[in-house]
Amino acid sequence: MSKMHPILAPLLLLVLLHLDHHQSSAAAGHLPELRALLSVKSAFSLDPAAQRPPLVDWNSSVSHCLWPGVTCSSRTGHVTGLDLSGLNISSPIPPQISALSALRSLNLSNNLFNESFPSELALLANLQVLDLYNNNMSGPLPLAVTLMPALRHLHLGGNFFSGSIPPEYCRWEFLEYLAVSGNELTGAIPPEIGNLTSLKELYVGYFNIFEGALPPEIGNLSELVRLDAASCGLSGEIPAEIGKFQKLDTLFLQVNSLSGSLTAELGQLSSLKSMDLSNNMLTGEIPESFSQLKNLTLLNLFRNRLHGSIPDFIGDLPELQVLQLWENNFTGSIPVGLGTNGKLQSLDLSSNKLTGTLPPNLCNGNNLQTLIALGNFLFGPIPESLGSCKSLNRIRMGDNFLNGSIPKELFGLPKLTQVELQNNMLAGEFPVADSFAVDLGQISLSNNQLSGSLPPSIGNFSGVQKLLLDGNKFSGQIPPEIGKLQQLSKMDFSDNKFSGQVAPEISQCKLLTFVDLSRNDLSGEIPNEITGMRILNYLNLSRNHLSGSIPASISSMQSLTSVDFSYNNLSGLVPGTGQFSYFNYTSFLGNRGLCGPYLGPCKDGVADGGRQPHVKGLSASMKLLLVIGLLICSIAFAVAAIIKARSLKRASEARAWKLTAFQRLDFTCDDILDCLKEDNIIGKDSRKEEVEKVLDPRLKTVPPQEAMHMFYVAMLCVEEQAVERPTMREVVQMLTERPRPPITSKSGEFAVAEWFGPTLKEESRSPKRDARFNAGSGSSSLDRHGYLLTINEQKNSLSTDEEERNTIPAGEEEPSLQHLLPEIGFPLFGPLKCPVTATLTSRIRQRIDSPSALVP
Repeated sequence: MSKMHPILAPLLLLVLLHLDHHQSSAAAGHLPELRALLSVKSAFSLDPAAQRPPLVDWNSSVSHCLWPGVTCSSRTGHVTGLDLSGLNISSPIPPQISALSALRSLNLSNNLFNESFPSELALLANLQVLDLYNNNMSGPLPLAVTLMPALRHLHLGGNFFSGSIPPEYCRWEFLEYLAVSGNELTGAIPPEIGNLTSLKELYVGYFNIFEGALPPEIGNLSELVRLDAASCGLSGEIPAEIGKFQKLDTLFLQVNSLSGSLTAELGQLSSLKSMDLSNNMLTGEIPESFSQLKNLTLLNLFRNRLHGSIPDFIGDLPELQVLQLWENNFTGSIPVGLGTNGKLQSLDLSSNKLTGTLPPNLCNGNNLQTLIALGNFLFGPIPESLGSCKSLNRIRMGDNFLNGSIPKELFGLPKLTQVELQNNMLAGEFPVADSFAVDLGQISLSNNQLSGSLPPSIGNFSGVQKLLLDGNKFSGQIPPEIGKLQQLSKMDFSDNKFSGQVAPEISQCKLLTFVDLSRNDLSGEIPNEITGMRILNYLNLSRNHLSGSIPASISSMQSLTSVDFSYNNLSGLVPGTGQFSYFNYTSFLGNRGLCGPYLGPCKDGVADGGRQPHVKGLSASMKLLLVIGLLICSIAFAVAAIIKARSLKRASEARAWKLTAFQRLDFTCDDILDCLKEDNIIGKDSRKEEVEKVLDPRLKTVPPQEAMHMFYVAMLCVEEQAVERPTMREVVQMLTERPRPPITSKSGEFAVAEWFGPTLKEESRSPKRDARFNAGSGSSSLDRHGYLLTINEQKNSLSTDEEERNTIPAGEEEPSLQHLLPEIGFPLFGPLKCPVTATLTSRIRQRIDSPSALVP
């Protein structure tokens, strides 16, 4: 090896020292980012149940630029991207992320981040992409993001943000993607939204409930490609400015309350591919301008109030794949050119008022998957071309006036899963194809004019779950191949002309829950095998010509809740046990030979045809006697109850208070106590003091005039049947606990008016009384003297004049009763609802005028 030149050695050493210094400086410069990422990891609450916890590879053994989810710049080595999406992280967003100053993309979507957005992240001035989709963030939309001037993509959807969209969200110069959908936002969409002139995609729908319509300023978004404002409470009309979106390819405004007509400017959206305006309140007709939507692939206008005919140009749209116009008021015929573009996949015109025939070329190109036109007035045959539409999955043409025969190959289409042709006028026989749709789950041909026998090939529809052939003219025997339908759950062959025996092979269909063979010409006996159908709920064999007995083993079919064997030629005993005890007796009417419970006793020698032992029909008679006996006992009990009630009423009336004439009581409690002598006290060693303890000691404090007035008013109210009779203890307690102002009338007696309200003698003025009483809630209020006052809630407070009339000035007479409160209350036993009638007013007035007159 040749020796190195002596001058090159020092130069090489210098270069190596420089590179080592540069690497050491770079590592030192990235140390804060490493620490920030480790701090972010420690702040997360990760799912401990995960087999391999996320961020487990975030450790210092390797460069942080090699960590999963971390992207570094190849030029500077700084962290420019952080993707933590879908890690099931449940915690607040750590503010330590703000230390990654060179970050340009932050994806935290599809986690469980909660609480509000940290304001520290406003320091990420270089951030261009922020994705917080599908988390649990709450609070108002964060204003911190408005301090990120470089943002181009902002996704805040799928959270729980509330409040309105701030006008500050409309100031980004470079923003191309804005999604706030799937939150709980309210208020109006700000008109400043039109300032986002770089915006290409705007998503504001779903779960938000905005007020008003789309602002007209939205037309300024000339770069907009997709606008989704579905299901967010929008109302009003579609703004005409929406026609300025020359680059728009998707317009979703469905499930709102938009009204008015389809604005003609919608036809100016030359780039539009998908338009969904369904589930609104739009009116009018489809505008002619829609003929210019040459790129339209999807048009959904269902569930509106549109009318008129479906324009012919709809059938000529070259790219149309999906057309759904159901539940409107469209009339006229279906455009004849519909389907000729060879791209039509789904057509739903149901629940309109369409007439005419089905277009012949609906399945050009073999792309048609769904054909629904039920609930119209269509007539004519089903196009034969549908029999070769190998892409067809569902055909629902029920409730029309279709006639002719069913295309022979229709039931052989390989992808067919549902056929509904019920309630039409179809004729001919059940179609037999060379192949069979093994995935066909429902065949509904009810209420047509189909005839002939049911072919044995019916057993080849191995996937059918519902086979509804009722209301036709099918005849012949039910083929035994029916037993091959192992997925069959509902079978309705009623109202046909099937004859022969009930095919015992039906019992092989173990998933059957509903069987109706009524109104046919079936004969023979009910097969015993039918009892093997353990989940059968409904069995109807009525109005046939069945004979023999009803299998007794049916009583063990616990799932069977409804049967009908009526109007046949059945005979023998109907068991009264097991499931038979739950069946209605009408299920057995029209069979003269049947006997048993509710059907009458069996004749001697009548048995069940050898399948059950002979039992005499005495049980029905015994049950009838039992019912009659219970009825007689019930009547006797009712009579006894009435007699007892009348006797109790007479006894109660005998004990009730009656207003009678009596002399005024001038003696006091002391007079009564003074009359107590040692020789008239009952009991050994009784004394006057002991008797005084028995009497209510508070009675001494009650003036007799007060008691007389109170009892008098109470007796009048009792006579008016307004209250029950108060007890002595209640009256005494009321009188002793009520404060008594020292006010007397001229005659020295306590004024009756004081029970209706306080006097205001002590006051220099007449404040309004707080006398409201809520009879419904049972609440009451006391006036300033503590008297319980009650008044109807509907009446207003007393006026000043009424207060003055209810005030008893010194030296004046008591007020007239017409100004007294309309109700009286006793505090002990609740409000005494005693309306002041003319009779009661007259009697109380007589009491005031003549205190000694106690006779009403």
